[in-house]
Amino acid sequence: MAIKTNFISNGKKYYRINYDIDIDANGKRIRKQFVGKSRKEAEKKKLDYINKMNLGLKNAKNMWLAQTLKSWLFEFVKMSGNIKPTTFARYEGLYRNYIEKSSIGSMSLDKLESIQIQRYYNKLFKQGKSSNQINYVNKFLKQFLNYAVDCGYILKNPCDGKRVVIPKKELNEIVEKAVPVFTDEELSKILNSDNCKIKYIALFSLSTGMRRGEIIGLKENDIDYKTKEIHIKRTVATTTIFDNENKKSKQTIVQEPKTKNSKRTIPLPASLVGLIKDTIKIKKSEKLKAGDSYCKNNLDYLFLSEIGNLINAGNLDKTWSKFLNRLDIPHKKFHALRHTYATKQFENNIPLKTVSMLLGHSSIEITANIYTHVLKREKEKSIDILSYIKTMV
Repeated sequence: MAIKTNFISNGKKYYRINYDIDIDANGKRIRKQFVGKSRKEAEKKKLDYINKMNLGLKNAKNMWLAQTLKSWLFEFVKMSGNIKPTTFARYEGLYRNYIEKSSIGSMSLDKLESIQIQRYYNKLFKQGKSSNQINYVNKFLKQFLNYAVDCGYILKNPCDGKRVVIPKKELNEIVEKAVPVFTDEELSKILNSDNCKIKYIALFSLSTGMRRGEIIGLKENDIDYKTKEIHIKRTVATTTIFDNENKKSKQTIVQEPKTKNSKRTIPLPASLVGLIKDTIKIKKSEKLKAGDSYCKNNLDYLFLSEIGNLINAGNLDKTWSKFLNRLDIPHKKFHALRHTYATKQFENNIPLKTVSMLLGHSSIEITANIYTHVLKREKEKSIDILSYIKTMV
């Protein structure tokens, strides 16, 4: 039986239904058209539209994902006052690298479906992006789409629940990756090297497990010699900052620690007391040498640049690379000192929970996941109880 149609466009037959949605200021009817290959299809489109209107959903037909997400990011997230500059810079990078010119970025919100997002994630995975990186993209996109649901642009978040999965390698393809740590020989070279600022910063990380930004964010009064404690209250970061016109520039800033648990109090190792005094001597010497050009605004910070500015993370990385090269040590990121600290703690039977608290991780699971190989190695050292008992009989 032939399908009934009532409308021809570009030589093709369709069925068209008109629906009155409002009346304008002149009393004329405002109509919306629904076109399908059959009357049934056109009626379904009309019914879907009415249901959305009844649910309070807005017309998202011309709201493109990339365009709307950018507006949300710069006009809502940025202006909320609840986001760290480093986090916003990371979000902007995710938008620019993964959404702005992506295959899903040009789609309207009302057409965006889970399967399309899934295909995009699968494509990223095939291109060599890691599961972790795709997961960051998904969390970011999911956050925006929750906002879109709240605003009535879409009925459901296509990233919710089990609607999409993060592509992962098969179990037999997964290679356990050990975190980079310094050998005892390399540590000895660092410890016995000529005294300088970068050495002291490195030994601070090695002795406490503190992050780079936490160390250069330390103030002298954060160190309590009576209680033998270090109070970690802030972090210094070099990041991209967007001004009121959204022009970006690199700046070194002070902000809250990385997570809630990162704001913590840790023991002051006795071996650091003399090092701290030597660090203060270096600061005083640099201040005297720089004279009036020395910045007076940061004098309470323990580690500063030669002219009294907060230490730029990029400059510190360059100094660190030169320091390792001078000692003939293969390059490892500064963060490897923190990994070395944690590994040494586990090797000396310090409980997982204690190490997690010292490192300032947001959860004990994060610590366990990072140091899986170390914990496994330490477990293998456990004694064979039955064999032990037999030797006592």
